[in-house]
Amino acid sequence: MKMLINTPETVVADALRGMALAHPELRVDVEGRVVVRGDAPVAGKVGLVSGGGSGHEPLHGGFVGYGMLDAACPGEVFTSPVPDQMVRAAAAVDGGRGVLFIVKNYTGDVLNFNMAAELAEDEGIQVASVLVNDDVAVTDSLFTAGRRGTGATLFVEKIAGAAAEEGAPLERVEALARRVNESSRSFGVALGACTTPAKGSPTFDLPAGELELGVGIHGEPGRERRAMMTSGEIADFAVDAVLTDLRPTEPVLLLVNGAGATPLLELYGFTAEVHRVLAARGVTVARTLVGDYVTSLDMAGASVTLCQADEELLRLWDAPVQTAGLRWGR
Repeated sequence: MKMLINTPETVVADALRGMALAHPELRVDVEGRVVVRGDAPVAGKVGLVSGGGSGHEPLHGGFVGYGMLDAACPGEVFTSPVPDQMVRAAAAVDGGRGVLFIVKNYTGDVLNFNMAAELAEDEGIQVASVLVNDDVAVTDSLFTAGRRGTGATLFVEKIAGAAAEEGAPLERVEALARRVNESSRSFGVALGACTTPAKGSPTFDLPAGELELGVGIHGEPGRERRAMMTSGEIADFAVDAVLTDLRPTEPVLLLVNGAGATPLLELYGFTAEVHRVLAARGVTVARTLVGDYVTSLDMAGASVTLCQADEELLRLWDAPVQTAGLRWGR
């Protein structure tokens, strides 16, 4: 496989060096593997820290900045960051009102963030944690006990980040983050496998003419494989899977997320089909976001995430944000 890299061993460090050059408003510690907003710590503000394996960009480093995360900890590709990174991040963003860890439900992430929370509290930093587990495809997977954390991570980071920017206390920011996670569900589909730099070949075998329904963001198996379907048929399946589990009584935020190798031409067409299915099911879409936000390297495919949102969550979603990967209103 051809890849625009130097070596697999330096791919994350090289990317962080490039990020630092492209975004001087951030403090990028290449050796320590921490990305911090340039004005951190912000006095009197709850600090938001997230992280996970690299390969899902712009998640998480691309969401560091005003109105979203205060810091992110990138691990190696598809590998959890280590507790030392998380403690460094917490110390860098603690403005005196505590720090919230936003953790996707993968075994390594959960264990390491839990350990980091204990170490940070030993250093006098108040820490709360929220687990994101929105994927309805399967209950347990190769990397998890319980549901995987996927697209809803963006909703949690954006809405909790807006509340923190307004000066909400840690308990309130944590409660909002939990409410967003509980109100969100996701389902992903793969049309082609991803390729990690270390392996240099597809991470799983997906024969030509087939797709994986319910795939995970590391290429973990989903519910089933079928012969290739049309965009409309995939939308029918994905939305039904989400609405079987989430029965919204209020308008929803919709994220149609590209897995990394699916062009916007296809994603926008798929978005139209998702809207068609939601309208037929009586679900009102309040906001729609389309693009590559929680990716899987070069995987072809997409995911659908819905978040039931009342007026407060909509207001926080619409609040200004300025990050490398998401920005509006400022």
